[in-house]
Amino acid sequence: MNGARYIAESFDALGVTHVFFMDAILRPTLVEMESLGITRILAHSEKSAAYMADGYARVSGHVGVCMAQSVGAANLAAGLQDAYLHRAPVVALTGRKEPMLRYRNAYQEVDHTPLYQSVTKASMDVAEARELPHLLAQAFRMAVDGSPRPVHLDVNGLGGEVIERGEVPDAVLPEPVLGRLPVHRPIAARDAIAAAAERLMRAERPIMVIGAGAIQVDANAAILSLAERCNIPVATSLGGRTIIPTTHPLHVGTVGTYSAPPANRLVHEADLVIFVGCHAGDQPTNNYTVPAQGTAIIQIDLDGQEIGRNYPGVTPVWGCPRQAVTDLDAATTARSDWEAWAAHVGKVVKDWRADMEPLATSDVAPIRVERLCRAISDALPENGVLVADTGYSGIWTATMLDLPHPGQSYLRAAGSLGWAYPAALGAQCGAPERPVVCFSGDGAFYYHLSELETQRRWNIPVVTVINNNSGFGQGTPKVASFYEGRTGSPEEINRFGPTDFAAIARDFGVEGIRVEDPAELGPVLERAIAARKPVLIDVVTDIDPRAPEAWNPPAI
Repeated sequence: MNGARYIAESFDALGVTHVFFMDAILRPTLVEMESLGITRILAHSEKSAAYMADGYARVSGHVGVCMAQSVGAANLAAGLQDAYLHRAPVVALTGRKEPMLRYRNAYQEVDHTPLYQSVTKASMDVAEARELPHLLAQAFRMAVDGSPRPVHLDVNGLGGEVIERGEVPDAVLPEPVLGRLPVHRPIAARDAIAAAAERLMRAERPIMVIGAGAIQVDANAAILSLAERCNIPVATSLGGRTIIPTTHPLHVGTVGTYSAPPANRLVHEADLVIFVGCHAGDQPTNNYTVPAQGTAIIQIDLDGQEIGRNYPGVTPVWGCPRQAVTDLDAATTARSDWEAWAAHVGKVVKDWRADMEPLATSDVAPIRVERLCRAISDALPENGVLVADTGYSGIWTATMLDLPHPGQSYLRAAGSLGWAYPAALGAQCGAPERPVVCFSGDGAFYYHLSELETQRRWNIPVVTVINNNSGFGQGTPKVASFYEGRTGSPEEINRFGPTDFAAIARDFGVEGIRVEDPAELGPVLERAIAARKPVLIDVVTDIDPRAPEAWNPPAI
């Protein structure tokens, strides 16, 4: 068969249900995909296409696929940064001009390989169609293996036409198992489990810090079992949220720079921290201060390169986090004093929640974001998916928005402002039966609001909630501090609008609802989610109230 048919049939065999792309790339291949039932989502920017594939991959566990022609390769690479940082399995395909045009000032062409070096596991050149059977399979294999991350295939031809026209003489299709995160993973050694159990049994105040790696291997039940049987509190990174319900008595909250004060304080109080599927970078450790350097640590991770990277002297457990935690649970005898530690943790969190309750139920206008978060918490169905942007959207949803049901999911931007809305569209494609709600600030939504047309065109039933405060709220105090003692216009740095996003949505053919009265939030959200159609809710909020700020250890 020719290359176009081979790629399409390979995607079908690998379980790819949606491909996200910018024209013009692999057009004959896209035609072949239609006959196989693969949905082709044309986006309005390469970054949107990458974010959609990222959201699709995170919620489904299947490889997300995005594509762009040669001139769009740089934009597509930029869009892969979030998938790379979060460790999402994505395969990106770009076209490149034929070899005879290299180093000859070809129109619209730059070298693609350097663009992808820092955001992929590998960037591979596909020069001939006969290379497809091994390179396509290898791209998917690398994307899901070990620590998942994006892989790039640069195919011959501006839009890949050289590859599409070529013949594939040995058209063996990839194994379907390569299309999703693996079921079978390396097993942690018995000696490692024994050493971790022995270290845990010596602790008086143990706590777990869970990352996205535990979510990817479905370690929820294993974590909950260990936590409940041994009275070990559970904190999470943003990527680890929903490993256990956020209202569980042992749930401490999100830890790090995007946390409420109790989480950092309690992790800092612990005399043993068990990192599970968490890379322990600067964000979940509050710049490597929570836990303090020198704290006893057990680190469980599928990626051995992460163990001890940021906290030396750890007790290492390399292998599948789900299996490792299950084995650790079986090898551990609960200490009686852990119950008192858990009770202390629960009281600290309960007291902080009580302090926040008046804000979460406030009737003031403009609407407080705490009230908005409470309304979403109450309205999100038991199988709902919440997709949050970065910056204040990440902080608000990590600290004030509860996800109390075991079947709920939380997807967050790993740093790319504007990621959430296209990612939510991709997540809905990856989980069509689950209600998806996107939480975005107005500053983030401006990036990709053109995808309202994509949402309407494909009738993607995402409910998008805009925290509309007419500016970048997170940086407002910092900007103001730079103006102390001087005159000027600080608003020029981080203020914009006001904009009626509900009206813009209606112009695109998406139902738009503007909410200024907090009493309307609950009913509007419930109706929008139940409608199972594209809806945008523009919530007018105040830029001045501050999100909860992370607790920092005392300076030494």
